[in-house]
This record gives sequence, structure tokens and C-alpha cells, in this order.
Amino acid sequence: MTDTPQNAASEEARDIAEVPAVELINTVAVHLLSAAAVKVGLADDPQEQTDLDEARKLITALAGLVTAAATEIGDHHARPLRDGLRSVQLAFREASTIPDAPGKGPGEKYTGPVN
Repeated sequence: MTDTPQNAASEEARDIAEVPAVELINTVAVHLLSAAAVKVGLADDPQEQTDLDEARKLITALAGLVTAAATEIGDHHARPLRDGLRSVQLAFREASTIPDAPGKGPGEKYTGPVN
């Protein structure tokens, strides 16, 4: 059997069908969290990697996902994601030269003010 793009796509679809929703949600959230941490300057090369505009988008997406999925994934999975989210929200505040008003920072429309 040749490995055509159609066969590869079909195999990927079968593979993802076997993954529980909680695992997919957690994986996506961790990717968003990691990317946001890099963009707020919490990585190896903050001078080159910090981009607060990109960080704002990633943090807002993460906040929406975590907030919407919390009841579906349960507290056991949601709690560490909320903690990570709060950490990048606070790091964003520290990295920003022009502070957002309380409740107006990235993701705060979903989480409420972070301080």
C-alpha cells in the first residue's frame, strides 16, 4: 500500500478519533500556554521572542478554552490550566509598559481581573 496524502489523512483521522476529548483539550491548552509563556518573555531568549501583541491573542484564546471547557474536563484537569493561565496573565502585566485597566488584560473578559 502506498502512503498517499489521502491514506495519511485517513490514518490521522482514525488516530484522532481514538483520543479522548479531555486529552485533546488539555493538549491544545498546553500548547497555547507554552506559546503564551514564550511570547511574554518567559523563555530562553526574551529579547528575541517577546511579542506582547501575539501573547495577548494566545492568552485570550487560552482563557476562552479553559473557561468553556472547565466543566467538561473536570477540576482535576482545569485547575493546573487555570494556574498556568493566571501565571501568563500576570507575566503579561509585568512585561507590558502600558498597563491594561483591571479586567481589560488578555483573557480577563473570561477570567475576571487578575492581580
